Amino acid sequence: MTVSMIWPHEHGREWGVVAGNNNANLVWSIANILRGTYKPAQYGSIILPFTILRRLDCVLEDTKQAVLEEQAKKQHLDIPLDTFLEKASGHNFFNTSKFNFEKLLDDPANIKNNVLSYVQTFSENTRDIFERFEFEKTLEKLDHADLLYHVVKDFAGIDLHPDTITNIEMGLMFEELIRRFAESSNETAGEHFTPREVIQLMVRLLIDTEDDVLTKDGIVRSIYDPTAGTGGMLTVAQEHLREYNPTATLVAYGQEINDESYAICKSDLLIKGQDITNIYVGDTLANDQAAGKQFDFMLSNPPFGVEWKKIQPQILKEHEQHGFDGRFGPGLPRVSDGSLLFLLHLIKKMRPAHEGGSRIGIVLNGSPLFTGGAGSGESEIRKYLLENDFVEAIIALPTDMFYNTGIATYIWVLSNNKRQKQPDRVGKVQLINGVDFSQKMRKTLGSKRKELGPNDISSIVSLYGRFADDGDTTKIFNTTDFGYRTITVERPLKLNFSFTQDRVEAVLTAKALGKLDGGTRVRLEACLRAATVGENKDAVYKNREQFTKILKAALIAEKLILAAPVFKAVLAGLSEHDDTADVCLKGNTPEADTELRDTENVPLNEDIQEYFAREVLPHVPDAWIDETKTKIGYEIPFTRHFYKYIAPRSLDEIDAELNTLISEITTLLAEVEK
Repeated sequence: MTVSMIWPHEHGREWGVVAGNNNANLVWSIANILRGTYKPAQYGSIILPFTILRRLDCVLEDTKQAVLEEQAKKQHLDIPLDTFLEKASGHNFFNTSKFNFEKLLDDPANIKNNVLSYVQTFSENTRDIFERFEFEKTLEKLDHADLLYHVVKDFAGIDLHPDTITNIEMGLMFEELIRRFAESSNETAGEHFTPREVIQLMVRLLIDTEDDVLTKDGIVRSIYDPTAGTGGMLTVAQEHLREYNPTATLVAYGQEINDESYAICKSDLLIKGQDITNIYVGDTLANDQAAGKQFDFMLSNPPFGVEWKKIQPQILKEHEQHGFDGRFGPGLPRVSDGSLLFLLHLIKKMRPAHEGGSRIGIVLNGSPLFTGGAGSGESEIRKYLLENDFVEAIIALPTDMFYNTGIATYIWVLSNNKRQKQPDRVGKVQLINGVDFSQKMRKTLGSKRKELGPNDISSIVSLYGRFADDGDTTKIFNTTDFGYRTITVERPLKLNFSFTQDRVEAVLTAKALGKLDGGTRVRLEACLRAATVGENKDAVYKNREQFTKILKAALIAEKLILAAPVFKAVLAGLSEHDDTADVCLKGNTPEADTELRDTENVPLNEDIQEYFAREVLPHVPDAWIDETKTKIGYEIPFTRHFYKYIAPRSLDEIDAELNTLISEITTLLAEVEK
């Protein structure tokens, strides 16, 4: 969600914020006529598209006649006229209707059909906005409630011409309207909106290190958001760059799955006079509409903990058929959380380092830091990111920062050009604990109770820029510090064997015996029960090879020939773990006891044998490592690295407090009894 607030170093922009708020107040006041018929949460779906329509109406006012004349002059030609009409309009969109807001008011009886006709004669790139807003349904309901004419009349009375309201002022006004729309529909506010101050922090972390972008005249760079929402990240990045380098151009690309958010995003860019041809609608993971493209900067706030089961077939197909040539070669996270898929999607869109490389900022919850053991999809993705040295920094944000969740969140900063642009960061990862950098909001919005102030943003950016380990708020690690090898520790199988009643019953209930025919099962049972009263009934055998010979002899005597799985089940049922027994062997090799199998995580920077000798053998001298099962994993235990032990209060202090409370309660009770 876009929240109007003054940026650090933007004191000259304060007037624009105030103007934006005042204009938004004027437009939002139109909602007064909607009361009763519509709920406050529905106001935005009417106010926003009508604001866009009125702005476009005013923008095209000066060239409207030229467009109509150009259309009349060339309509007999059997060719697309869009290029000619765009040139005539002076913009990358146009409208060929005779209507404008004033003329719409001339025919109250046909207001709905005329507004619809007006909207449908916009160029396709603009018409798409109103279709995604489901504007026709809005017109239908307003007309049915006899409100449409009044809404059109009120908007016609607001002058949104560029000579009156500049693109910057219009953008600020529209952002304020979006904020109010989100606030009025609190239950879904966080779904498509990212707090503006969080975006500001992300943008500064990405752009403030790029000297050429901030200083070079006429430089052109691209920015991409695969979860564009209402376009806040794209517009804030453009504003920030413009503040430092007015001659620079940041070309915006984005894709959004939600129709209304997509429409708002496209409108916001359009209203600010920017190109909207690179804003797409659809599921980014299942249908990447920017396939093959690469970008200079990428920002994203993907949904937290949202499962990707619906698109699992498409993701699996790309992973299995295309591997690292596709987006998901490194691995797939569990289906319950697809946020790491978005990160892999962005990594695939990085420019090669020799072409300048790319920088990524993405907001994730805590799960991608540590979920999944060695060999899991999540661990393999972390392994890929760290071994390729993509991760620059991870910043922990304060809790209660987002509209729909109060959980811990983190900004990951990634790049593929450390060696070229920041050689001191090669092979390093910076962790910044920013949980205390916030201020309380005067009014909560959903789950959002805190915000980053200008000083908080500057402090975090400064910590990132200094790249120094202070042992407290920021720490520097080698990429390999997060790696480990999961080793499988085996211990020998030691069993004793005997023909007791209990063990025979265990054999007879074994699943493997269910495959025996009735006659064979009866004979086997008779053989085993006979052994429980025979000469060996009290014998306990501590050598499997010895007992196996005795058991086979007993079975042969009864002319019983058992398949290997059944014989194995009989042997297992007659056995019991015994540390004093001989080691069971497979050939000359000790057999591992699966019940005693364990794993140890050995840091990647430590010798496995030294670790094993120090941490394992003193406790279980007969253990060994099954090296065929060793796996490499990666996790980033962020919280552990910043944990601070707080000693519990002394018993004397607790007793004193309890005595004080008891005294206070006694005094209160005495007063009540008076």
